[in-house]
Amino acid sequence: MTPFGDALRQLRERKGVSQKEMAAAIGVSPAYLSALEHGKRGLPNFDFLQRVAGYFNIIWDEAEELFSTAGRSDPRVVVDTSGMKPEYTAFANDLARLIRQLSPDVIRDMQDILDTAKKRP
Repeated sequence: MTPFGDALRQLRERKGVSQKEMAAAIGVSPAYLSALEHGKRGLPNFDFLQRVAGYFNIIWDEAEELFSTAGRSDPRVVVDTSGMKPEYTAFANDLARLIRQLSPDVIRDMQDILDTAKKRP
């Protein structure tokens, strides 16, 4: 499951609607919603995100968070290390190969490192 899939499922459950009901209301198939929730589909497009926000009548801040979450939820990530030092390419490949074996604690630690790096000028 992706962060967006989890957020979408939580929205549905909070509002008490099924995938089938939501799909009919926003003009997509229940199979598509299921695939999104389970991380089997790539990023949804902006039109879809707007329909979801409208369907749930969510406020702007929550819609912005949903859009941001969708942007961080591509289950098929590509990291382009061309032109970088060899250790960057090795790290990206090691991460791709080993990510399923990392514990949630290690993932949180790595996320903390990335969050700190984002704050640096």
